[in-house]
Amino acid sequence: MIIEEQQSPEYLKMSMAAALTLGFKNGRFFRNARLYCINLLQIYSGGCTANCAYCGLSRDRFNNFKENSFIRVDWPTYALDDIIEKMDVNKNMFKRICISMITNKRSPDDVLCIIEKIRAKLDTPISVLICPTIITEVDLAKFKESGADKIGVAIDAATPELFDKYRGKGVRGPHRWEKYWDTYQKVIEVFGGENSGVHLIVGLGETEKEMVDTIQRSSDMGGGTHLFSFYPEPASQMEQQQPPPVGQYRRIQLARYLIDENITSINNFDFDSLGKIKDFGLPEYELEKIINSGLPFMTSGCKGKDGMVACNRPYGNYPPPEIRNYPFHLTPDDVEIVKNQLWS
Repeated sequence: MIIEEQQSPEYLKMSMAAALTLGFKNGRFFRNARLYCINLLQIYSGGCTANCAYCGLSRDRFNNFKENSFIRVDWPTYALDDIIEKMDVNKNMFKRICISMITNKRSPDDVLCIIEKIRAKLDTPISVLICPTIITEVDLAKFKESGADKIGVAIDAATPELFDKYRGKGVRGPHRWEKYWDTYQKVIEVFGGENSGVHLIVGLGETEKEMVDTIQRSSDMGGGTHLFSFYPEPASQMEQQQPPPVGQYRRIQLARYLIDENITSINNFDFDSLGKIKDFGLPEYELEKIINSGLPFMTSGCKGKDGMVACNRPYGNYPPPEIRNYPFHLTPDDVEIVKNQLWS
C-alpha cells in the first residue's frame, strides 16, 4: 500500500525501464535496447479516480490489487529530489522526460511544480501526458510557460462507443470522448501540432478502418499518433481479452506512418467488408521501400532535440521475445519477420 507521505509532487513513480537506465535498479534490456525517455508517473494515496477497464491504475483495481503494477511491471516510487539528482548525473543517457498525470484534482498544480523543479536543474525536453478531464486551457499555458514543450493526450479508444464502454459511463468513469478531443484541439492551439499527439491502443474492439479514421482525424487536426498494442493487465476488467493479431497491428503501424509522414491518406486506402485494410493506395515499389526501411514499425512517440523518437518505451506494450514496437532500428532479419506478419 502507498504510505501517506509518498505522494506527488514530492514523490513520483518511475517506469522500471527508467529505473534501470538511471541506476536505481539493476538489469538490462532484451537485445541491449536503450531507453531514451525517463517516464514519470504521479502517485497519490487515493490512486486514480478514473476506472478505465484496461488500465493498471484504474479505481477498481487499485482498491483490490495490492501491488498496483502498471503495464504489467512494478513502477517503483522515488523522491523527486533523488530522481532529479540521478537524471543530472546521467543526463547524457536520455533525450526526454515525460510526466504522466493521473485523474486526481491535485494533479495539474503538482505537474507544474514538478516541471519547475526539473527545469531548475536540467534543460532536457519535457513532455506531459495530460488528463483532459481535469485540465483547462490555463493549465496548458502554465505548463508551456514553465518549460514543457510537448503534450500527449491518451484518447486510447478509436471510437466514441468504445471510449464510453471502457473509459466512461460503461465503467462508471469520468472521462468523455468529446472533452478529450476538445482538449486536444486546445493543446494544438497552445503547443502547435508538431508538439501534440494522441495515444491510441489497437485491439480494444475497433475495426482497422475505425482506427485509421481516428489516426487521420488526429493528423488532419495537425498532430500525430503514438501507437500501442493492447495487452491485458492482470486483475484489470479486461484481463481475459486477447491482444490483437500481430498482422492487424502491423497494418495499423504502417497506416499510421504513411498518414503521419504525409505520404498518403485514408482516402487512398482500400478496406474489405469487415474494415480490414486491403491496400494502402501506393505503388508496390514505393510501399516496399517504406517497409524495408523498418521505420513504420519502430515506436512512435515524442521526439528529442535530434528529431528522432526519444520516447521509445522498450517493450512497454508487449513482452519480448515478440516485439511489436521496435525500440531500435530493425535489422534485415527483423524486416523479414515484419513482412511475413503484415498480411498474416
